[in-house]
Amino acid sequence: MRDSAAQGMGSPCCPAFSRGDGGPEPGEKGLAYQETPELLEGVKPVPGSLEAETPNGPAPVGDPEVRLSLRRWAVVVLFSCYSLCNAFQWIQYGSINNIFVRFYGVSTFAIDWLSMCYMLTYIPLLFPVAWLLDKRGLRLIALAGSAFNCLGAWVKLGSLKPHLFPVTVLGQVICSVAQVFILGMPSRIASVWFGSHEVSTACSIAVFGNQLGIAIGFVLPPVLVPNLEDTEQLAYHISIMFFITAAVATMLFILVIIVFREKPLFPPSRAQALIQLKPPEEYSYVQSICRLLRNTNFVLLIVAYGLNTGCFYALSTLLNRMVIQNYPGEEVNAGRIGLTIVVSGMAGALLSGIWLDKTKTYKKTTLVVYIMSLGGLVAYTFTLSLGHLWVVFVTAGVLGFFMTGYLPLGFEFAAELTYPESEGTSSGLLNVSAQVFGIIFTIAQGKIIDRFGTQAGNLFLCSFLLLGTFITVFIKADLRRQQANMDGEQTRLQDSSHIADYGM
Repeated sequence: MRDSAAQGMGSPCCPAFSRGDGGPEPGEKGLAYQETPELLEGVKPVPGSLEAETPNGPAPVGDPEVRLSLRRWAVVVLFSCYSLCNAFQWIQYGSINNIFVRFYGVSTFAIDWLSMCYMLTYIPLLFPVAWLLDKRGLRLIALAGSAFNCLGAWVKLGSLKPHLFPVTVLGQVICSVAQVFILGMPSRIASVWFGSHEVSTACSIAVFGNQLGIAIGFVLPPVLVPNLEDTEQLAYHISIMFFITAAVATMLFILVIIVFREKPLFPPSRAQALIQLKPPEEYSYVQSICRLLRNTNFVLLIVAYGLNTGCFYALSTLLNRMVIQNYPGEEVNAGRIGLTIVVSGMAGALLSGIWLDKTKTYKKTTLVVYIMSLGGLVAYTFTLSLGHLWVVFVTAGVLGFFMTGYLPLGFEFAAELTYPESEGTSSGLLNVSAQVFGIIFTIAQGKIIDRFGTQAGNLFLCSFLLLGTFITVFIKADLRRQQANMDGEQTRLQDSSHIADYGM
């Protein structure tokens, strides 16, 4: 799923910095976003910190190199884990849709809404949560997200009777609120904690957890909750799944309290140092949104990302129905096909992140992956009804590798196009687009499947992926964050040259 974010621009200057002799105080006239070299002349980390490392070993005293925190890996892995837990709860109903329909005595559409409520909740809550992320930072958002995720898991344990469907709806809605505090975080964590040479990989790892949660959500519920006729036995098996989920969510919430920190002692990149030196009073959240919506390239990316991810949400929600319609009684294999889609997508996401860190070819990579996503969906559409499950597994794997692998590409491309705006706001707008299209596509495809069959429903999605491909062609590769890092590095080299000349 999804699934997505950065240190607030309103954060005060990091206390680990010291001002260079004669350097300006933050907030003096002339300090603006564009003046990266001048701002970075004053960025001098305190040497000898136990929590710092540099990409090439210890930095010499006085060298304006930024530092990397060893804690960054614990932060991104912990985030990935509680994102996993939340994503699992998103798809745990949809992956055994037919079983929950019979247990609660409700319609298939009602169970579909247990997945779609994640999408619906996100839309009105995005802007308040994104504002909170900018004003209060990463730690508060992480605590809120993991807390709501834990609470929702425990509420579901009160819904183990067929007449208690409203209780399970309440628990799922609480989990959907948690998702709002999670989806915008990957690119923010990557920017705040990771260096410029590893931000794409870090973002992929953060998204990786969400995708792994969906994968487990496809394969584990059919195993834990078999298709039984006896209601009491069915309730027992559902309770096991709910108890395991609640226990894991509780453990992760405790770890977030202990481990998660607001930001490292030193900025991990020169682009992040520039943002942290921006005085809080100069940042306006409303103006930031207005600037983003005037950015033509970003607006095109919002639409293209929403189309691609919305298709993925619809496929994930309706997968059980599509497989069972073509292969009756294959609930377990339906879950395994979902697992194949997501696991191959995780590999695609990780490889695309590594590729971007090495090549910085955001536009070309995004376009190629989009085209291949379209090709994968076309192949999956025409092989689903052939009667050979192994063929479906192969085409589903190809589809997942590219369609799910696109998710972190969209986050990172947005961060490049919109720098120095908050990654939390830009990724939030991407996710709103994904939720809107996800709801539309899920409802429309479900109706088309009921009336015309699975092939017509999937061709409906193919048409929108084709549209998204054309839109991606017109996005210009305006890589502002990379330019800021290059400007800062050039300034550092010039300063080093001046010092060498002076020494001679």
